[in-house]
Amino acid sequence: MVQSEPGAGSRLRSRTTRWSLLAWVVAAVAAALVVPVSLGQLGGTGPLLAEGSSSQRASEIVEERMPALGGEQIVLVFSSRTLTHEDAVYQRAMSSAAQAVTAVPGAGHVLAVPHHPQQDARHAYLLVGLRGEAEERLRTIPVLSAAAQRAVAAGSEGRVTVAVTGPTPVVSELIATDMRDLRFVEAVTVPAALALLVFGLGYVGAAVLVLAAAGVGVLVSAGVLAALSWAVPVDTITLIVATTVSLGLGLDYSLLLLTRYRQARDEGCAVDEAAARAMGTVGRAVLWCAGAVIVANAALLTVPLEFIRTLALAAGLATVVTAAVATTLLPALLPRLDPLLSRGRVRRAGAGSAPWVRWSRELMRRPWPYLIGAVVLLGAVAAPATGLRLGVDLDRASLAHTQAGAALVQMEKDHLANVTLLALPHPPGQGPVDTLELTEALHADPRVTTAIALDNGRDLTVVAVADGIPVDHPGAGALVDDIHQLAVRTLPPGQTVLRGGQSATVVDLRHATDHALWQVAVLVLLGAFVLMLVIFRSLLLPLKAIAMNVLSTGAALGLLVAVMGQTVNYGVPLLALTIVFGLSLDYEVFLVHRITELYRKGLTCREAVAQGVSSTARPITLAAAVMALVFAGLVTTHRQEIQQLGFLVAVAVLLDATLIRLVVVPALMELLGHRNWWLPRPFSRLWPTPPAQAHPLPAPRTGSSAVGTAETEPSSPQ
Repeated sequence: MVQSEPGAGSRLRSRTTRWSLLAWVVAAVAAALVVPVSLGQLGGTGPLLAEGSSSQRASEIVEERMPALGGEQIVLVFSSRTLTHEDAVYQRAMSSAAQAVTAVPGAGHVLAVPHHPQQDARHAYLLVGLRGEAEERLRTIPVLSAAAQRAVAAGSEGRVTVAVTGPTPVVSELIATDMRDLRFVEAVTVPAALALLVFGLGYVGAAVLVLAAAGVGVLVSAGVLAALSWAVPVDTITLIVATTVSLGLGLDYSLLLLTRYRQARDEGCAVDEAAARAMGTVGRAVLWCAGAVIVANAALLTVPLEFIRTLALAAGLATVVTAAVATTLLPALLPRLDPLLSRGRVRRAGAGSAPWVRWSRELMRRPWPYLIGAVVLLGAVAAPATGLRLGVDLDRASLAHTQAGAALVQMEKDHLANVTLLALPHPPGQGPVDTLELTEALHADPRVTTAIALDNGRDLTVVAVADGIPVDHPGAGALVDDIHQLAVRTLPPGQTVLRGGQSATVVDLRHATDHALWQVAVLVLLGAFVLMLVIFRSLLLPLKAIAMNVLSTGAALGLLVAVMGQTVNYGVPLLALTIVFGLSLDYEVFLVHRITELYRKGLTCREAVAQGVSSTARPITLAAAVMALVFAGLVTTHRQEIQQLGFLVAVAVLLDATLIRLVVVPALMELLGHRNWWLPRPFSRLWPTPPAQAHPLPAPRTGSSAVGTAETEPSSPQ
């Protein structure tokens, strides 16, 4: 048998550590160089289209067979304080704008929208087709807008103004707002998170190291996202959510690892041994936690919306990077920076651990009252969620001071809030589809402002229907359905009718997300069950975890409805379901993994639960507070859907880390006793229980340790 040279293992670990540090330095430098270039050119996904829907097919067939109308239609919105649309100067300005716009690459046909009696005489509108993919349209909008404004200013001597509105112009305006919001959120949440970490850990040095490790994760994740943007469209919402997830998880994982490292140091371990012990316990838990987040996000890849899939992919990649930083970079830094961890003490080490010990003992003595009280409270908080109403909101507040937003408001006042396109393909050579009866019936509908029929002269007729119902009004979907049914009744038998436009897109989006929500929920629950079955080798613990996550998510939705009282954006429940489940499983894994570890070392269930709760309560509470703070920062943004997501995740994390992890879960585990780890025989063959790892811990050192800790494990309650 070959004997290793003394110290060979130590030298190997040292070389591995140096290579790990070098790899992260290179990754961080590369990300710092790439991020400003790539993410500075962020675009948008354009109008959200449900894949395979009627609105998507209508958009595609119109762009293919009538390219002058393009895949999207925007509006030139004219206004004057002194002139009416019939004045010669006004007409000249509109004509100049039309000529200037058609000369812009990517712009298509310009169509005058007929004036109607309810319209302000000082207002006029031109419909402009827009060609190309979402990124191309975003690049076209500033050029087109500038050309139109120059032409109108010259043609009217400043007496007529023009603005551009539509899906892509609105996205273009929001991109700048989103980037300002992201910088503001970072400027507010990072110092606040640092202050919270300093207070919770008791040392400035320890808090700075946690924040620095999380910062590396955010930087490298942004670099990965920048690389991803070359292959798939990445918009500002994806950037905001992915970086927020990265920052929150990075702080979480680094904090939990540091906590276990400090415990090992206080128990007498040398720095290398303490780092190894932290990795051997919390490090494994961190990897399982990251796996839970990735599994939850993977369910979103089945949603028929490219935007949602891209966001899920970005959040998953950010989670992988963050977990890698916590499990490779931080363990390499801790032994080297051990003296830094005790710098800048702000409170006495160990202060505040006694209340958690008392609480765990009290909970073990009276589990039923606490369990019932917590469940009743969570159920009451969740009750408003039964009135949850999904929809869209144009978020006029965030657009109020933009040209696109002001133009949109003007159109809505003039009862030109929306345009629906009916694409009517027909065989070549048969002439246009007879739409006379349809357009007459549409003009008789008081909700419809005007209806115009167009034909490409070959194989497609298009009916453009303008109405006064805003796209985010509940009546918009009903009107689209009525228009479609009217078309089926009045057009020649067998005529294919494809409905497009913003309201039609919203209707199809609603149907797609309604179906996807249940599908994603099933996949998330199934994935979480299988993952936790493997982690805990128990049948009841995964079922309990799923039930608790459903309860906390429902309570967070109830608070969202009660506090914000708004229509919840279609995508928010999808994202919240996966993000909240992933983050909640983090704390479940950390707590129950610790309890299971103690139970398999020979403690009774009551002792294991009591020690597990008292030794993890403080780091879980601190980690949850930091995570909630990071997501609460999103509430300060201008985008309503981002505000809703930030509020929902922040509240869910706080509820999960307090009522769920500190009351409901330990109370249930105490009541279930040894049945917590019951595993049917067929499953036990697949996942046999590992042998207990009950190695004795070294005796605590005399005197103060290099780093104090507030999480010293208490003796077992009697």
